[in-house]
Amino acid sequence: MTEPAMESVEKSLFEAPPMGEQERMVEAILFASAEPVTVAELSSRMPHGCDPAEALAHLRKRYDGRGVHLVRVGDAYAMRTAGDLGHLMRKETVENRKLSRAAIETLAIVAYHQPVTRAEIEEIRGVAVSRGTVDQLMELDWIRLGRRRMTPGRPVTFVVTEHFLDHFGLESARDLPGIKELRAAGLLDNRPLPGSMDKPDDDEDEATSGQSELFED
Repeated sequence: MTEPAMESVEKSLFEAPPMGEQERMVEAILFASAEPVTVAELSSRMPHGCDPAEALAHLRKRYDGRGVHLVRVGDAYAMRTAGDLGHLMRKETVENRKLSRAAIETLAIVAYHQPVTRAEIEEIRGVAVSRGTVDQLMELDWIRLGRRRMTPGRPVTFVVTEHFLDHFGLESARDLPGIKELRAAGLLDNRPLPGSMDKPDDDEDEATSGQSELFED
C-alpha cells in the first residue's frame, strides 16, 4: 500500500462519522434502551471522535412537534410519547396498592427538600419515620440513598430517583409543581401538610407537597 493510501486509511479510522450518521446512532441507542441513557454511555458506544451531546441537540430539534419526543431525565436522555398523546397509550387497570399518608408525606419531603436526612424528615413531619415507610419507597424505586452529611455521625441523606422523575415526566426535581397546581388538578386534598410544607400561595413555586395520581389515602 502506498504512503498516501495508508494516510487515507489512518485518517478514516480516526475521523468521526458525519453528524447525520451520529444522530442515527444516538436515535437507535435510545430507542433500543429500556432506561434513559447518559451522554457518557452514548460516547462509550459510539465511534471515536463522535459528539453525542451535539447529536442529541440536533435530534431533539428533529423530533420537536412529533408524536415522540427526546426528553432529558436527570443527567440522561430518553425517547418518550408526546404529553398530549399520552391518553392513547393509557390502559385502565385496577390499582390495589396505595401509599399510606406517612409514605406520601415522606416522599413529598424528600422530593422538595432533597438531599434530606431521616432526622430532617422527622423534624418536618413532627413524628418519627418508620423503617417500613422508607423501605417501601426504596423498593418502589421512588427514593434512594444520597451522600452522607459531613456532620457528626455522618447521617445518610435521601433523594428521589431518575425512575421517579421519568414516571412523572420531570427533567429534574426543580420542575415539581407547587401546592396550588396540585390542588387545582385534584391530585392533593385540602388537608394541611406537615411542618413547613404547606406554605402561603406567594411561596408555592418552591413549596413542598405530595404529588401523583397514585398517591391516594
